[in-house]
Formats: sequence, structure tokens, C-alpha cells
Amino acid sequence: MSVRIERPGTGTDRPVQVLLAVTVAVAAIGVLLLTRAALVDRVGGYRIVRVDNQAGLPLQVDAADAAGGAMGLGEGGLLPLVTAHEFIEIGADVGVILLLLLLGLEYSASELTASLRAGAPAGLVDLGLNFTPGLAAGLLLGWSPLAAVVLGGVTYVTSSGIVAKVLGELERIGNRETPVVLSILVIEDLAMAAYLPLVTGLLLGGGLLASALPVGVALATVALVLLVALRYGETLSRLVFSPSDEVLLLVILGLALVVAGLAEWLNVSAAVGAFLLGIALSGHAAEAAQALLTPLRDLFAAVFFVFFGLQTDPSSIPPVAVAAATVALVTTATKLATGWWAARRAGIGTRGRWRAGAALVARGEFSIVIAGLAVAAGLESSLGPLATTYVLVLAVLGPILARFIEPLRTVNLPR
Repeated sequence: MSVRIERPGTGTDRPVQVLLAVTVAVAAIGVLLLTRAALVDRVGGYRIVRVDNQAGLPLQVDAADAAGGAMGLGEGGLLPLVTAHEFIEIGADVGVILLLLLLGLEYSASELTASLRAGAPAGLVDLGLNFTPGLAAGLLLGWSPLAAVVLGGVTYVTSSGIVAKVLGELERIGNRETPVVLSILVIEDLAMAAYLPLVTGLLLGGGLLASALPVGVALATVALVLLVALRYGETLSRLVFSPSDEVLLLVILGLALVVAGLAEWLNVSAAVGAFLLGIALSGHAAEAAQALLTPLRDLFAAVFFVFFGLQTDPSSIPPVAVAAATVALVTTATKLATGWWAARRAGIGTRGRWRAGAALVARGEFSIVIAGLAVAAGLESSLGPLATTYVLVLAVLGPILARFIEPLRTVNLPR
């Protein structure tokens, strides 16, 4: 006699198969929304995604194009680069989406609101200490005020993806200073929801008034998603959860792509949309999704940063190396100061303060996208190379500093 054993809650095979088919369709729709819902214009060889509206405001520059536009795809290396540009675009976009989705899964909506209230002063200090050096550097280089504002954004925002990966590898997720670091990252990521559409509108010459509408739409979207997450987050989590790993993976990945596509259509960064989806999920769905999506995140994040390196023209680095290194040195110090101050305010010991500051040093995905917006608009010829060199320096220095900051300190410092 044969006995059929089913996992609890799975039911018969037929509903699972139907749900599997539906989730595959949802994932496909998400990809289409992300890559085809906007009309594509090519301006001076750079890709600007433009929503078909009367204002004609560009809503994003793809992450791959942001880096490639700054440097030129595969130019200047030791060997010629032959690759599929569409693969670079999709791989880079999915990488950023998964990085922010996994960061959002670390928080429930209630934890986020509590973290924002507690971390608001640290967020303001972070903005003042790290936006200002980029702004000042741009003005000292003789750039326009708008170009200086763009460079300020590049120096302001820490790479959430790099930080999350470093904290996991160093087994510091449970450290006392980690919530402080994550709260600063959350504030920065939410700030991008307003900053990106504002800068995009200004780059098109629309002025502050013309940029107010997309910024308002972006902020309203963020507020609506947070409200839904607070009130209906548990219900949403129950709806998407499945004991089947395959079904759960496809459901959440499909939802992430759909939400990212809709976010772009609503003039909110796809990464911010994925981050908000992660916040909306909680409980068993969030825990299981983290385990399932982490390998995919690592894969596509590697694709994003590998292709960022492949798109860098080495010959463009020497002319801006001194300026980039100077800005990197200054903003390394300001991020260390930010983390130190925020951790001290939270009552964390000296060693934890140094760890918090070092964790915030790395720059990455958002900095690349911000610089790509300006390059695509033809704002400053040297902005792209300088931003790329700056990101390269701190993407390497940040993880190294986070790993070795404790051996650099006195052993007897209190934890």
C-alpha cells in the first residue's frame, strides 16, 4: 500500500500548479513593466527613460546605463568587451531591486516607523555631513550649482547592498550598533524617493516648480505604501506565503518586479519600490523569502558591480584621480563621524561606534545612478569619471575598513 505524504497547507497538486503558473505570469509582467512601460529616447548615446506625459520628464537612467554612460561600455580596457547590452540592463536592474528588497525584509512597518522616529536626528546629521562635501567640491571645481548638487547626492548616499553584505559576512547583524546603521540606510533610501525625481526635473531645465509635481507624486506613493504596510502588512504576508519554496520564491520575486515597474511608472525609483515591498512583508513570509532570495541577490548584485567595472574606461581615471581621492578621503571621515555620533547617541560603546562609522563608508548603486542622470543630460564632462572613480575607491575601501576597523583600535576599548 502506498501512502501519499503532503506538506501541511499545500493541498492538492492542482492549486499549486495553477498558482505556480500565475506567479510566473506575474514575474513576466513585472519585467515588462520595468523595461518596456516607458518610451526610450537616446540622447547623445545615453539612455533616458521617458514617461509618455505632457511634461516629458525622464524618470530614470538604468543602473547599467548610468555607469556605462559615464564611462563608455567596455572602452579603454586591456581586452575588447563583447557582451549583450540588454543583459547588462536587466541584470543590473534586478540586482539593485533585490538588494533593496532584502534590506526591506529586515524591517516590519512598525519597526521602520519606530526606527525613523529614533533615527531622524542621525539622518539629518548624515545629510549635513555627507551631502555638503560633494556640494562644496563641485563648486570648488567650477561646476554649476546643479552639478554640485548632483555630486552632493553621490557623496551622501551609502551603498545599502554593500553594507548589508558586509554586515552579514562579518556576522554583525546581531550587534548593538547594527540597528543604528540600518536606520541611517533606511532614511537615505527613502530620501532618494524625493531626490531622484527632483534632480531629474532640474536636469531637464524644468525648474523647482516643474519638479514639484513628480516629487509630490513620489512622496505620496511612499506614504501610501507605508500606510498600507502598517495596516495590512500581516494580511499581505499571509496571502503571499506558501509552504512550497518554489511558489513562494516566484510569488515574491514576481511581486518585487511588478512593484518596481509600477514605482518607475509613478516616478519613484524601482529600488525604493522594492524596498517598500520588503517592509510590507513580515512574519514567516519575510523569513522564508530572505533565505530563498539571498543567493539570487548575491548573484545579481555581483552582475551589477562586475559590469560596472567592465564599463569603466581606465584612461578616464587619472585626470580626476586626485579630486576623487580627496573627496573620498573627506567623506570617509564624515561617514565615520556620522556613525560615531549616531552610535554614541544610542548609548553604544566606543568600539561599536567605530564599527558603525566604518560600515557606512561604502558607496555604490544609488551613487552610480545619480551620476548617470547628470551625464545623460550632458551636465559636466568630468562629473561621470569623477563619480565613477569615487565609487570605485569607496566600494573597495568601505568593506576593508569595516573588516579591519577593530584591529586598528586599542584592544582594551570597551565594547
